[in-house]
Amino acid sequence: MAIFFRILFILLAGFTATFAQQANPADSIYIIQDSVLIPTRSGIDISAIIVRKKTNTQPLPVILFYTTYYQGVGDAILGKKSADKNYVGVVAYARGIRTDLNNYAPYEHEGNDIYDIIDWISKQSWCNSTVGMYGGSYTGFSQWSTAKNIHPALKTIVPQVAVMPGFDMPMENNVPVGNILSWANDNIYKYKFLPRSLPFDYFNNGTSFRTLDSLAGQPNSIFQKWLKHPEYDNYWQSMVPTPNEYAKINIPVLSTTGYYDGAQISAIQYFKLHNKYNKNANHYFVIGPYDHWGGQRKASSNLMGYDIDPVANISMENLAFQWLDYILKDGQKPELLKDKVNYQVMGTNEWKHVSSLEKMNNDTLKFYLNNYLLDNKKPNKKSYLSQTIDFKDRETQNNYFTPTIIFDTLDVSNGLVFSTQTFKKDFSINGSFRGNLFATINKKDMDISMALYELMPDGKYFFLTRYIGRASYAKDNTKRQLLKPNMIEIIPLNNTRFVSKKISRGSKLVILLNINKHPFEIINYGSGKDVNDETIKDADEPLQIKWHNDSYINIPVWKE
Repeated sequence: MAIFFRILFILLAGFTATFAQQANPADSIYIIQDSVLIPTRSGIDISAIIVRKKTNTQPLPVILFYTTYYQGVGDAILGKKSADKNYVGVVAYARGIRTDLNNYAPYEHEGNDIYDIIDWISKQSWCNSTVGMYGGSYTGFSQWSTAKNIHPALKTIVPQVAVMPGFDMPMENNVPVGNILSWANDNIYKYKFLPRSLPFDYFNNGTSFRTLDSLAGQPNSIFQKWLKHPEYDNYWQSMVPTPNEYAKINIPVLSTTGYYDGAQISAIQYFKLHNKYNKNANHYFVIGPYDHWGGQRKASSNLMGYDIDPVANISMENLAFQWLDYILKDGQKPELLKDKVNYQVMGTNEWKHVSSLEKMNNDTLKFYLNNYLLDNKKPNKKSYLSQTIDFKDRETQNNYFTPTIIFDTLDVSNGLVFSTQTFKKDFSINGSFRGNLFATINKKDMDISMALYELMPDGKYFFLTRYIGRASYAKDNTKRQLLKPNMIEIIPLNNTRFVSKKISRGSKLVILLNINKHPFEIINYGSGKDVNDETIKDADEPLQIKWHNDSYINIPVWKE
């Protein structure tokens, strides 16, 4: 009976594909095979779309676009883009997508499944035994997962805005990101959209984050499974290469991301780890003023109210195909890739090219958080600034969020603001800030938010970057270490975001330091319990913080 249904499924899929071809005259130049079932060693077939141009009768290189998202018949365009460039385009879906969702397990099986997909592709008559991969976000992750054990036919990967499970999705620095319930609800299960009021119901009712799906009236097994792993544990680590596996990744790699890409810290982490464990890594890295979409497709000339420099207005998708031509067809190396690290300095209309991340800066600015100043001198006298967070108060919020990059006034939102003196010379920030916060609190934990801005000579603020992190994991994201109440604690700031921008003479740098308390991210009440289970009943007395003035940040810069 199972064989009968599988044959029926294939026949129906073939009929659907034929009908779709006939229904769209523009598709007449292609051979489109939809809902092809690719076998894997697990016994679970993978659904795929295969697109070829009718005029291409010889075996060709294949471009594999592996995805966890199914948007409908329009997905064939992902294969057509490859076919248009004289490849065979294959769009393959994560196990369970378009077949049986009971088999779906995000991030868990990509390494083995994609190996088997490539093995099957390499044996087809239309394949010349060479395969390349490209694509962003989950698709970017999938390429790193398959790089754990590279199939001989896989010749290159182009992971764009690649997420790293447990590292930046579904949590960043051990703080769950706000959209993890909607991600599974909307994109995978295709349930009815979550109520618009849900974040506010969570905030106003003071319920636990773990009950968010119940509050929405739609239980979600993916959401619940992820919350069982609040640490960067073996569950997450097993999904990406180990140090030994990074050392064996010798195929060429091109990574792309953006300063305002939500997956940026993972994209950079992949690049760092590959180069750390493989000293001869053939890995190129591109970053510029892009969000999650611009870092994998086409840049937006106006990004959240900021007009990007003309030289930054490029297509990362075009760059990916230039790279694929370079590797798979002995084409020309993309002109942008003049060195291993290629970054656009906002405000200069220039790209810079260096051999490593360390070569991006020639100086470091160290600032102490001292009495509302970002002081370049270590304070002679120890002191602190106090901050009080009343989690029971639902009339006020602590929220850094701004929908634009440039704005007239800074919404302090109950935070503490620290500012430098006015700079007398131009310089550029190139890289990620680091530092140590020294704090005394009356509780056992807190989620810290720190945003960095340029206060420009015209009085407007330019949002540069943000850090979010759980204090109890700041020293080790694999092991929770609760803070000791009423004791001075060191909270390292290590896993921070990358930015490159010219800071003009007459500007200041501004830090906004705060504790999360708003509807769109989890609230850490500081009780020491699993934060996912805390409710407003765990708030008790307000969180009292002493931010000591030996706290500091280091900002990597380039000075002429």
